[in-house]
Amino acid sequence: MGATGYGYYRTTIFTAMFVGYTLYYFNRKTFSFVMPSVMEEIELDKDDLGLITSSQSAAYAISKFISGVLSDQISARWLFSIGLFLVGTINVVFSWTSTVSVFAVLWFINGLGQGLGWPPCGKVLRKWFEPSQFGTWWAVLSCSMNLAGGLGPLVAMVMALSYSWRTTLSISGLICVATSFLCLLFIKNEPADVGLPSIEPGAKKGKGGSRDESTLKEFLLSPYLWVLSVGYLVVFGVKTACTDWGQLFLIQEKAQSILMGSSYMSALEVGGLVGSIAAGLLSDRAVARQGLRSHGNPRHALLLSMMAGMTVSMYLFRVTITPDSSKILILSLGALFGFSSYGPIALFGVIANESAPSNFCGTSHAIVALMANVGGFLAGLPFSTIAKHYSWSTAFWVAEVTCAITTLVFFLLRNMRTKMGRVSKRSD
Repeated sequence: MGATGYGYYRTTIFTAMFVGYTLYYFNRKTFSFVMPSVMEEIELDKDDLGLITSSQSAAYAISKFISGVLSDQISARWLFSIGLFLVGTINVVFSWTSTVSVFAVLWFINGLGQGLGWPPCGKVLRKWFEPSQFGTWWAVLSCSMNLAGGLGPLVAMVMALSYSWRTTLSISGLICVATSFLCLLFIKNEPADVGLPSIEPGAKKGKGGSRDESTLKEFLLSPYLWVLSVGYLVVFGVKTACTDWGQLFLIQEKAQSILMGSSYMSALEVGGLVGSIAAGLLSDRAVARQGLRSHGNPRHALLLSMMAGMTVSMYLFRVTITPDSSKILILSLGALFGFSSYGPIALFGVIANESAPSNFCGTSHAIVALMANVGGFLAGLPFSTIAKHYSWSTAFWVAEVTCAITTLVFFLLRNMRTKMGRVSKRSD
């Protein structure tokens, strides 16, 4: 009966979070999805576009950091549902406006709501799934972003052609609001909420704590925390640059159609879906074979391989595409970049959680996620400024070189001490 209870609640809770976070991500990217249609109606230059996207990224970084640190004191189901409600409401209000300043303010508020989405998901996953399955289910849940990113551009384009970009945002926002109430109903914080025993290994240790616990100072002075943070900053920034500006690069500099630009983004997200799942499954197998230790991490080999793939696919995307390039080539490059970029994004989050002391898992992910969203901010206005003064090709070249250098440095540091916080002499 206990197994049946766990199976039922795991299914309903995971489904609710997957659907909910799919809508989170779709309503985070709605402006990017309908950007060409908006530019046809409202005069926006590259600085305006960068301001709007960067305002959201800045708010998202702040909100996600605070949400991660406080996630242990706040009900996950309420936090997740409130954020989803706010995001949906802002998308509806956004469809009523027409000025850059109001766009930027509303998208900043959207970013604040977006930050309430993922930390509760990570908390609920740790409470409901075995540690040996954590990487896989983390990766599967992160595929909700790929689903939204893959279908989003096509859905938004079709709706914008049939109705308008304003109607598109209104409908997506209202669906988001309705779903927030369903998530509040179906998501449960932990097994104890429904009368089931906890599955966390540390739950049986009592109030005395665990030897795995460290002080905040010991945790923050861990070099590996900051190596992970810088790596995540670069990977997330480069990925965001491609998803936010890739279609404009194809349309404005490579003379491709709007349909081709949207199709490229969809291919990128489909590749990302496969990459996320592959990263979770393959890295979990590596951990099962080698085990976690104080120096190095079994997931590093796959992480480095995918980061190298990001660099190669960006180079091919920037250099090989011409106005006469085949659709298969463009879509293949999009899928390759998606596979190579979303895999590391999933792995950085998993590694940050499992390498941290038990009492700072939430803070660990909050810090690396904050750095990642700094990268997302840099992919907005700073990236578009480079494109404005030089070209989109030059801007993507800068991202490409930065990714290559980061991959090389991470390779050289792959065997450093990965256990954050206090390490006993015997373990060390």
